[in-house]
Amino acid sequence: MPIRDRSIQLLASTLLALLMAAPSVSASDKLLHLAIGDPARKDRQATLVLDGITDTKTGETITPADLAARLATTRLLLIGEEHTNVECHQVQFRVIEALVRSGRRVFIGLEMYPYTEQRFLDQWRDGLLTEEGFLRLSRWYDNWGYNWLYYRDIFRFARDHKVSMFAVNTPREVVSAVRKKGLANLTPEESAHIPKDIDVDNADHMTFFKTTFENDQGPVHGSGMGEEMWKNMLSAQATWDATMGFNGVEALKQSGDPKAIMVILVGSGHVAYGLGIERQARKWFADPIASLIPVSVGTPARGLVTSTQASYANFIWGIPDQLDSEYPMFGTSSAVGQGDVARRVIIVQEGSPAAKAGINVGDVMQSFDGVALTDKETFNRLMAAKRWGDSATVVVKRGTENVTLNVVFRRALSEK
Repeated sequence: MPIRDRSIQLLASTLLALLMAAPSVSASDKLLHLAIGDPARKDRQATLVLDGITDTKTGETITPADLAARLATTRLLLIGEEHTNVECHQVQFRVIEALVRSGRRVFIGLEMYPYTEQRFLDQWRDGLLTEEGFLRLSRWYDNWGYNWLYYRDIFRFARDHKVSMFAVNTPREVVSAVRKKGLANLTPEESAHIPKDIDVDNADHMTFFKTTFENDQGPVHGSGMGEEMWKNMLSAQATWDATMGFNGVEALKQSGDPKAIMVILVGSGHVAYGLGIERQARKWFADPIASLIPVSVGTPARGLVTSTQASYANFIWGIPDQLDSEYPMFGTSSAVGQGDVARRVIIVQEGSPAAKAGINVGDVMQSFDGVALTDKETFNRLMAAKRWGDSATVVVKRGTENVTLNVVFRRALSEK
């Protein structure tokens, strides 16, 4: 792989990890306090309250029932999440439940599925699939990869209450193509999967985008790249945002119900400051749009987060700090592609179980607990069965040799 392409891949993988996550105490507080977004709110602060919902327009702290009333005219609601944070998903569940109880007709838009998988969501809603059948047929652990248990309550509630769920994403290969060669150079087949007139040039969005790559010690690896590469990456992000906004709006319009609300569950990086899905969707949708993002309040020992910029979201919900994910994470990223490419390690997270076991960048994953790793779906499915305290025997190809490693899933004590 040429150096430039390798740099793009590394930057892309880092971006996925950062933009899909809600800000936490361990991340730079700067991301929560950027003077960007809505001009009426960008120069004010909004107070963050544990277990409270702050209306950043009025400054009031409200309850989930109050929230449903304030969303009475909202047609598109974006709820951000950190994918491995149980509290984020509980917030999403509570909001959906409150809206249903208020009498609204609710639809749920899902980042994790490309629109090509819609039939399986319909079958789930209609009770035609068991959980195992749904996970297997819809290829949950290929399309998404995160543990199903994070989302199970939401999916079961939707099925039990006949709430329609919609796949709003585009095939990942399309976003990858935009990142590599830009929107103007897509093939007709690739262009068919995304809406027209995507806005890829916004100064505030670029500010937010670059800030996601900063940490307490300064810019992370990759942020020193040239502006052309940054623009290609932002174009891919905008394509992602626009497609989810477009598909969510289209499903809402096709319902023919002027009082229905589409709730899109998506990584907070697609919601923050109204610069992602919301900004793109406003080109096709004139009805009210609102956003809600759960934000960790931290702890006295690790530091408290007491506010965000008021423009960060229309509503912020204070949640407890989470030191570790509910279920173990392996701690590596691999490339987009097939065969050895999809199994080749390109990032090893410092301090992760994989790092402690001796997994190296460049290793090609061969097997996991004796099961051959022919694709990412197999790996993700096997990882989903692990719990903290478990271990796994992993074989990697390193150069011309196979190396057997023992990976132990144990949480690290925080030093903060």
